[in-house]
Amino acid sequence: ISLTEALVIDPECEIGEEVAESVNFLSFGRRAVLNLRQTLASKILELHKENIYEQYKDKGITKVVGIESRGFILGGALAARLGAGFVMARKPGKLPAETIEETYTKEYGTDCIQIHKDAIDENDVVLLHDDLLATGGTMAATYRLVQKCNPKQAFINFVIELEGLDGRKAFAEGVEVETLLKL
Repeated sequence: ISLTEALVIDPECEIGEEVAESVNFLSFGRRAVLNLRQTLASKILELHKENIYEQYKDKGITKVVGIESRGFILGGALAARLGAGFVMARKPGKLPAETIEETYTKEYGTDCIQIHKDAIDENDVVLLHDDLLATGGTMAATYRLVQKCNPKQAFINFVIELEGLDGRKAFAEGVEVETLLKL
């Protein structure tokens, strides 16, 4: 996509060149900047979805679990792209039917994550997805919760991993954890 296409230039959008202290830059109107951000964000999400799809398309994924709430964004899109069901992992009291839960310790106390009791069974191959691997506590609890349902196999995927926080240590040896970007 070209910059002009991304900006969706219209009469209300002023674009002009300015020079300040020998540095050339473009001065964009507010609408142009918002259009650029939305276009870039949608292209980045599409790229991440396709990269993750390519990684898991041949693994027989039947369910994608997205963790509240940023995991819902790409998790739902991945489920649709993989032809799988989507399962929401949420904080207590937010799911309408009978649930199972896992309580876990965080840096500042305890928390709990739930899924519907009938969301996953022994015939499922599950992809657990969230946007960010930091300390790993929420995903590790979600993984343990999914394991209570005895799926055939479970994979864990993040878009970004903050390596300095050692989040991978939250998972037992042999648990497959993948990320697209390590910072």
